[in-house]
Amino acid sequence: MYSDPIADLLTRIRNGCRARLERVEIPNSKLKVRLTEILKQEGYIQDFRVVKDLHQGVLEVKLKYGDNHEPVITGIRKVSKVGNRTYMRSDSIPQIRNGLGTLILTTSKGLMTDRDARKAKVGGEALCAVW
Repeated sequence: MYSDPIADLLTRIRNGCRARLERVEIPNSKLKVRLTEILKQEGYIQDFRVVKDLHQGVLEVKLKYGDNHEPVITGIRKVSKVGNRTYMRSDSIPQIRNGLGTLILTTSKGLMTDRDARKAKVGGEALCAVW
């Protein structure tokens, strides 16, 4: 059993990219589905699907690679930790890698990217950064 399911998701994706796997399997939840939807919209993963089973289901994420089989995700890290939450106001949301990366936040309007949060003028808890 793991105590931080989002960190588990990010670690599985990071390890899958480093091992050049075609896809990784992650235990399913609504938050993880929304997070992978954002990763797909931003072009970091190729696709994902939910596979039903007798328990909670499995989220199957198909990783995306560029030329020479290089992973599109060069870095992915958890910003807000279990014991150290990181909250940001809309006017203090930083750019990741000078705008080349994406910060994913959980806000009062749901999960969204840093660009969407600035546009909607909402702040929230920074979950992870991807570049």
